[in-house]
Amino acid sequence: MIEIRFHGRGGQGAVTSAELLALAAIHEGKYAQAFPSFGPERRGAPVVAFCRINDKPIRIRANIYEPDLVVVLDASLLKIVNVASGLKPEGMIVTTSKDSPEKVREILNVKNRVGVVDAVKIALEVLGLPITNTTMLGSVVKASGLVQKESFIPPFKERFGRIAEKNIAAFERAYQETLIV
Repeated sequence: MIEIRFHGRGGQGAVTSAELLALAAIHEGKYAQAFPSFGPERRGAPVVAFCRINDKPIRIRANIYEPDLVVVLDASLLKIVNVASGLKPEGMIVTTSKDSPEKVREILNVKNRVGVVDAVKIALEVLGLPITNTTMLGSVVKASGLVQKESFIPPFKERFGRIAEKNIAAFERAYQETLIV
């Protein structure tokens, strides 16, 4: 089983990202679940969401404390939240940042693999908004190979309707621009 923890800020789509990743995995015939961790969050406050993917039914219903993959939708969180907490030694962090993957690894003081893309820039240029959720999913797929790119098309079309094509374009661009060390 692969366990993923998403870090974002309220309104950025961390919960939506987890749900879309789960739907893409289900589209491939895998088992998946996605769920948020809600407290007194408000727009702009740090939030956490989770996703599990497996080839067998998933019976666990608890938060994820030792993720295989951590996804960070807001680079400012790298310095105020311990996003690497509990990350497995062979785990990976995928984040939006203007910094290089090496610099992000240094900021986080980790030895894990790191994938980086400037998702905010891509989202602004393609979507016209700094909402990085679908953009970051392109980076997640490039870095992890958890699901196929094409598996996101049905969930994107269902979720976003007429703006699905822009989200697909942002996803694809992030896939192409992600750097991994």
